Amino acid sequence: MFSKILIANRGEIAVRIIRACKEMGIATVAVFSEADRDSLPVSLADESVCIGPAQAKDSYLNITAIISAAEATGAGAIHPGYGFLSEYAKFAALCEECKIVFIGPPSGVLARMGDKDMARRTMRAAGIPVIPGSERVENVEQAGAEAEKIGFPLLIKARSGGGGCGIRLVRTPEEFPGAFAVASAEARLAFGDSAVYLEKYLYPAKHVEMQVLCDGQGHTVVLGERECSVQRKHQKLLEESPAPTLDPRTRAKMAQYAVRAVQTVGYVNAGTVEFLVDDRQNAYFMEMNTRLQVEHGVTEMMTGIDLVKWQIRIAAGLPLNFGQKDVSPGGHAIECRINAENPDLNFRPSCGKITLLHIPGGPWVRFDTALFQDYTVPPFYDSLIGKLIVHAPTREEAIRKMQAALCELVIGGVDTNADLQRKILARPEFRSGRYHTDLMEKLEASEKNADEKSVQKTG
Repeated sequence: MFSKILIANRGEIAVRIIRACKEMGIATVAVFSEADRDSLPVSLADESVCIGPAQAKDSYLNITAIISAAEATGAGAIHPGYGFLSEYAKFAALCEECKIVFIGPPSGVLARMGDKDMARRTMRAAGIPVIPGSERVENVEQAGAEAEKIGFPLLIKARSGGGGCGIRLVRTPEEFPGAFAVASAEARLAFGDSAVYLEKYLYPAKHVEMQVLCDGQGHTVVLGERECSVQRKHQKLLEESPAPTLDPRTRAKMAQYAVRAVQTVGYVNAGTVEFLVDDRQNAYFMEMNTRLQVEHGVTEMMTGIDLVKWQIRIAAGLPLNFGQKDVSPGGHAIECRINAENPDLNFRPSCGKITLLHIPGGPWVRFDTALFQDYTVPPFYDSLIGKLIVHAPTREEAIRKMQAALCELVIGGVDTNADLQRKILARPEFRSGRYHTDLMEKLEASEKNADEKSVQKTG
């Protein structure tokens, strides 16, 4: 087992990893930007190293500085968390070259599955259903020809990265050239890779993902699924498990696909195989996230299995000490992402000093965050500041528990989307479980119509 691990991340996920390490008796090193000097991870870690100025490209994406910090502190492993360098094959390869363990899959697997075009081809060859689409397209002329074959509406998607960046929904041929240019430019800016491919837009559909753990001895377990259909601009807002309308036969088939997917590429560590499921219960491979997911706490609540600890154990060469028959998810779990943003002002990001903080409590209520009283939320990074997770025996009870927890959550000094999360939970479509990936579009449209009617009435 490792004696010291460096956490190449920030915020709540850095805190989450540090806590797991402390419970395992492993010393920790936090790296931080100048903007995060007074952050909670820096306070909690045994050691800390400044790796650059506020901008992520100069700090949390500064590979040389991070590797140097690991070597200077004697850290035997690096946990990348999610985002930043967590799926960057070149970073994992450099860790391997420097004899530092990358807590994640091997660099070759990262390269193969991180290229979403290559991943689709690999899964198709393995006999796993894949959403109809194209391979990588080089220019707008070639892309336009492929688009005509696929038909509209369709998605333009970045070959690299994730998190909703470099994705554009195109409904008509007239929109295509402009959308292609924007998606390519966004992909280049976010991932340093402007390559894109095209994918048929499936509607109505649900976004459902399977969580897997794979050790280095060839054992794989599937830890159940998470429904991730509540999204805004391809960014997840709320996740739940189990997926409320998933047929048991479809669930079993998706688990089989997930196992086949990871075994095909020789996957090791924690990963997530993502699917789109249509209303006829047809499941299509979409992509694989070769890292810990933001929503991993949902699965932990459902199974009682600590995914971060198992990431570390697997990276240290230990085998899984349980099999598929030992995994028995129970009850229902929901996660609401709490973002520092103002939904009423077109989701404008919010930053500033936390003037008041009250975190909900009670049985089976969890709030993963790096916030504390008087902490200043910086303007340089993702708006996610916390993840509120609840578990209850039934879905209805879990919804009520989450509503109560959101009412109890108080974060003063910055705007948050907590009120929006309450609105989502109250929507009839969500309560029925029969919602799709366009739930947020419907909610925003209904609110806009209500506002217009209110204006007309007062006028």
